[in-house]
Amino acid sequence: MVNGKLSHAALLSIAILTTITFVGNFTQLQLTSALPTIISDFHISVTTGQWLTSVFQLVMGVMVPLTAYFTKRFSTRQIVITSMVVFTLGSVISWLSDSFVLVLAGRTLEAVGTGVMWPVLQITVFSIDPLAKRGMAMGTVGIAMSVAPAIGPTLGGWQTDFSGWRSIFLLLAVLGVLCLLASIFGLRNFSETDANTNTDFFSVALSIFGFGGLMFGFTNIESYSMLSPVTWLPMVIGLIGIIWFVFRQFHKSNPLLNLDVLKNTRFTIGTICAALSFFAFSSIMVIMPLYIQTDRGFSATMSGLIMLPGAFGMAIAQFFGGRALDRFGARPVAITGSWLLLLGTIGMSLVSMDTWIWWISICQFLRQVGMGFVLMPITTWSLNCLEPKDLSAGSAVTNTVRQIAGAVGAPVLVILLEVFTTLRRDSLGQAADAQVMASVFGVQWALRVSAVICLIMALLIYFGVKGDGAGSGRDMTRRALRRMHIVHAPSMHIPSVHMPSIHLH
Repeated sequence: MVNGKLSHAALLSIAILTTITFVGNFTQLQLTSALPTIISDFHISVTTGQWLTSVFQLVMGVMVPLTAYFTKRFSTRQIVITSMVVFTLGSVISWLSDSFVLVLAGRTLEAVGTGVMWPVLQITVFSIDPLAKRGMAMGTVGIAMSVAPAIGPTLGGWQTDFSGWRSIFLLLAVLGVLCLLASIFGLRNFSETDANTNTDFFSVALSIFGFGGLMFGFTNIESYSMLSPVTWLPMVIGLIGIIWFVFRQFHKSNPLLNLDVLKNTRFTIGTICAALSFFAFSSIMVIMPLYIQTDRGFSATMSGLIMLPGAFGMAIAQFFGGRALDRFGARPVAITGSWLLLLGTIGMSLVSMDTWIWWISICQFLRQVGMGFVLMPITTWSLNCLEPKDLSAGSAVTNTVRQIAGAVGAPVLVILLEVFTTLRRDSLGQAADAQVMASVFGVQWALRVSAVICLIMALLIYFGVKGDGAGSGRDMTRRALRRMHIVHAPSMHIPSVHMPSIHLH
């Protein structure tokens, strides 16, 4: 800080980190509009194809807990430069691959490369910006996390129609190189490192087997029965891995993921709300392009354009949400956002075979305004409720849970879509029109399930986010001042007159 303002080096570094985070989050859902084409080209099922989006979020969720270790063991420059090298390599592999497995492998490397970027940016902002300005700062950089995934499908759809889905990975490879050069020449370090820092890599393996196995079992439900070993065995292995992982974190002196922060009730409420919002957001971003292209017959470009207004809604919410947080606190902002998200989801569940297609744009705009008013204030509030020493652990926990929820949301809702579609198809018959009607029926009910999730989140925010100015920068500042030891000492040797003096311990 220089005269109460960020230095040029700090501003430049935050700008670079924000840009890279934007690219990473942009990458997450850029393939959603291209999924129907990719599924057709490789002759795979919808459930298999959605792994291109789910595996990205799953790997990011696994990478996030390592952020606390990386940020202590390595400098910011080392982390970011290495991440951009891995990201670019993954983009090149997916661009040149002629099999779905290799494309998926490239996506996995992209996820590894971007998995630590948002936590690194978050930690940097919380380290540099003063407490009372964090809401506005998080609202500004939050655009990188929330708006980018909304823009991704639009550009991805246009690229798919204009030059094929492989051009998406070519663009990402170019962006990766540019971000790498920016990191090399413009990024600075703002934290100290400790070469003796260690982490629990066995817990990393447990998280991979746990969450990966559970998701793999879920995705096999479409093709195999629940009694098939291909379905229940990965799910059992996954559950054992997750339970073992959680048990290990509570009983290690230096855990990979410090779950003790969940003992803070407010932080736990905020984390659950963020997870539910990501679950609803990610699942619909996969389902709606399938409805628009497969059921309604629109192009990938139109699919992206139809979903685009949501990006503007998110930008508006992120920009004004941070300022509203600093002024009014988290409760009124998050409550407003949760009900907007619920209303938009209910509206979207009303789609049919002849719905005005831009109705989806209106609902998506409303949903993402709500998403922005929920996610950023709730995340900032929950982290502000932690002690400064727990910020890194809290950031790792909330981002891990959020990414895992997003990764699980897509396959779960897609499976429900397929189940409802199959049930409806059995009752309507095998005619061509019946196939489309059954598919639309499946979309409707999958969206209704998503609406129920949004309702649960809205109620949790209403009853859980409480307090005078809950989460506002001013409120947090007042709390911090109350923690200081305020004593009164005599001044100028004048009897009965005491001047207040604040001593910081």
